[in-house]
Amino acid sequence: QVQLVESGGGLVQAGGSLRLSCAASGRTWSTYAMGWFRQAPGKERQFVAAISWSGSRTNYADSVKGRFTISRDNAKNTVFLQMNSLKPEDTAVYYCAADPGGISVVVQGYGISYWGTGTLVTVSS
Repeated sequence: QVQLVESGGGLVQAGGSLRLSCAASGRTWSTYAMGWFRQAPGKERQFVAAISWSGSRTNYADSVKGRFTISRDNAKNTVFLQMNSLKPEDTAVYYCAADPGGISVVVQGYGISYWGTGTLVTVSS
């Protein structure tokens, strides 16, 4: 069993930065691929970024490439999403996700085993 708790959301002006954290619990967490998704009001949840269990592979949505960076610290059971140059369209609830099936499962977004409860990011113009 893996439990995920996100933190770091908040209100920021356009052009600013935020760093989201996802604290994970569970014995086998470090072997799971991890990812971040987001859901804006009235829209479907969408993929943002993913990272392999070792951290050697990452994948990003086109809309955040060059602005967001995903990383993980397996010793601290934490995954991070550094968000720079934020835009109003980045406003959403951000969810952490974990799956033992590898980064491709997380990127596809279907059948992911574990989800966090989300943290709200609001970017003002």
